[in-house]
Amino acid sequence: MSGMWIFIIVVVVLVVVIISIYNKLVQLRNRFKNAFAQIDVQLKRRYDLIPNLVEVAKGYMKHERETLEAVINARNTAVSAANAAAGNPADAAAMQQLGRAESQLGGALGRLFALSESYPDLKANQNMMQLSEEMTTTENRVAFARQAFNDAIMTYNNAREVFPAVIFAGMLGFNEAQLLAIENEAEREAPKVSFT
Repeated sequence: MSGMWIFIIVVVVLVVVIISIYNKLVQLRNRFKNAFAQIDVQLKRRYDLIPNLVEVAKGYMKHERETLEAVINARNTAVSAANAAAGNPADAAAMQQLGRAESQLGGALGRLFALSESYPDLKANQNMMQLSEEMTTTENRVAFARQAFNDAIMTYNNAREVFPAVIFAGMLGFNEAQLLAIENEAEREAPKVSFT
């Protein structure tokens, strides 16, 4: 009879442990999804600024159509990648694609800003100065949101990899989540925006 009670107690303790692990992982997964939503908000703000930036630059940079088109194409690719990643922030492939798209967009914006230095009238344009200030602020917000997301991912991944959670995480559908990383070391910095 005492063997039966021991068995029941072990089963109850095991069920409580599994429920506790499950609830903790759900909370952490929701936290990193929320953190990605904050990145998404800032990326949308940035993506909305880029066409305005290109439109202002277009009037001054008539002979630089290729650069302007590269920025717009990179922006469109990044928007698509961000939408795919927003659908499932736990999808490693979507995060890698977003990281690549953001790297390409950063490079295209960097070329645009470097090229704009050759146009003094553009640098003095009030709209361009305001847009560049907004872009700088947005880039900082994106960096902070990305850091918060990566911190949330690290906390989630750590929680699912420690004992005893590691035993049950895979069975309960909690797979490893991917950090949002920039692939090219030279593109790890936000584009330098200065028209003053």
